[in-house]
Order: sequence, then C-alpha cells, then structure tokens
Amino acid sequence: MMRPRGVYVAMMTPFSQDGALKLEVVREMVEFLVEKGVDGLFPVSSVGESVHLTMEERVLLMKTVVEAAKGRVPVVPGVGTTNPYHSTVLAVEASKMGCDGVVVAPPYFYKISEGMLETYFQSIHDGAGIPMILYNIPLFTQPLSPELVGRLSLRPRIVGLKESSGSMVEFVNFMDEVKRKGGEMSFLTGREETFLAALAMGADGCMVATAAVVPEVMIGIKEAYERAEMEKAKRLQLAVIPLIRACFSLPFPAGFKLAMEARGFPMGPPRQPLSERESKEADRLKERMKELIREAMAALG
Repeated sequence: MMRPRGVYVAMMTPFSQDGALKLEVVREMVEFLVEKGVDGLFPVSSVGESVHLTMEERVLLMKTVVEAAKGRVPVVPGVGTTNPYHSTVLAVEASKMGCDGVVVAPPYFYKISEGMLETYFQSIHDGAGIPMILYNIPLFTQPLSPELVGRLSLRPRIVGLKESSGSMVEFVNFMDEVKRKGGEMSFLTGREETFLAALAMGADGCMVATAAVVPEVMIGIKEAYERAEMEKAKRLQLAVIPLIRACFSLPFPAGFKLAMEARGFPMGPPRQPLSERESKEADRLKERMKELIREAMAALG
C-alpha cells in the first residue's frame, strides 16, 4: 500500500486561448518536475482548476500525467466532486490507468453533516479499491474534523491526509487523533508556508503548488531538514514566502499559474476569466514573479 512521503506537486492545468487542455505543456511540466526530483504528482487539483474541468477532461488529464510520468514517481489525481458517484467513477478510472492513489476533497456547495461526509468518503473507499488521501481544504469546502479523520484512518485504503487549513494547531490535532484511534496514515501539509514547521512536528511531506514553480527550493527544505541543517532549512523556508504572497495577490489560482508562466511554461488564461483590471495587474506582476523566483533559488547557495 502506497504511503505518500516527500515533496508532492499540486499541478496547475495549462489551457489554450480557446480553453482546451494543452497536453503537450502538461507533458513538459511532468518531465521538468520528475527531473528535478519531486516525490509525487497531484494533477486534477484545486490549483489545477479541477472544478472547471469536465469528467472527460479530468480523465484525460490524469491519463496524460500517468503516461508522461512512466512510473518514475507516484501519481495521485484529485477525484473530489459534489457527488460521491462521480468521485467513485473518477477513482475507478484512476485505478484502471495505474494511478498510485487518489486525493479526495469533501463535496462543496451544499453543507452536509459530518455523518454524511463520512459516508461520502466511505462510499468512494469501498467502490473504487484504490488508496485514498483525504484533503482538508476549509477555504473551499466543509472542514474535516480530527475525530472524523481519526475514524477514517482505520479504513485499510485511507493512506494519508493533505492538510491545507494552514493551522499548525489543526495539523497536530489531526496527527494526535489518528494516533489515539490506532490508525496509520501519512500527513502532508498543503500550505507551503508551514512546510518546515510541519516536518519538525513529524509530517511526512507536503503537497503544494509552489513545488511546481520552485521544486528545487521545496526539495531543499526537506533535504536540509533531514540532514539537520536547520539554518539552511529556515533560510529556504523564508525564501519562498514572498513568492507565495505574490501568488495569492491575484484571485486563486491565477497567481500560481502566472508564477508557472514566469518559470517558462505557457499556462494560458484561467477558465474563470480575470477582470480587465486584474489582467493588467497580472501583466505587471509577471516580471516581479521572475525576480521572486530568482531570489528564492538564490537561497539554495
């Protein structure tokens, strides 16, 4: 059973001007990231605009990433939807094409009870037969509670949690509750600002979009921590903060796509178009992004 560890990349999705998937760019991104040494790939992600993709596009995107990765790193696509049936269909497709696992966020839009949320995860777990990484992302969906994650950790194919609240209080409570319940899972921070802090508290890694833009720096944080080079680890962690702040200065996920453009990948427009004012701001911000990427990379020494 796979256990996600290390630096996993939340991948952005490139589109042409008419909104079609740019699969050749996807392949180029996969090659770039694998060569840089990342530990896993998370396509069909929230930063990848998964909610704007059709079911067919989601399957095509995960298939493209699996084929490009060629078994060199695990691929764990997102399959969270508002409907457990659709999520299960996507998870089954992921299993058929050889994905190593799937990432499952809670349903969005309708507020549901914790019991309904547990049933949602359980139905996907039982119906798909593939390792699952739970995804706590309260910015966009109903938050997961430590008690719910603790119970779910006892299911045999629930192998990890991507924790994107940004709260270390929440993070350590998830870890404690799973231990208390006797479960086992990997813990990955979904907020790049807390990577070093999470590692210090026993996290297994991260699953973040910044790992697509500056994989060298995120891998550097992990490796410096493992070698007990704490001053270097802190320097690298602090070096990515201005870049992350710039990425969030545009409506999510447009800033992260812009940073990927600054790294040399033609990402195209977001599916939810920016306003005229925001588009002008993006044009100005792109050069600043290049500078911030250079500064973050310079921290590697």
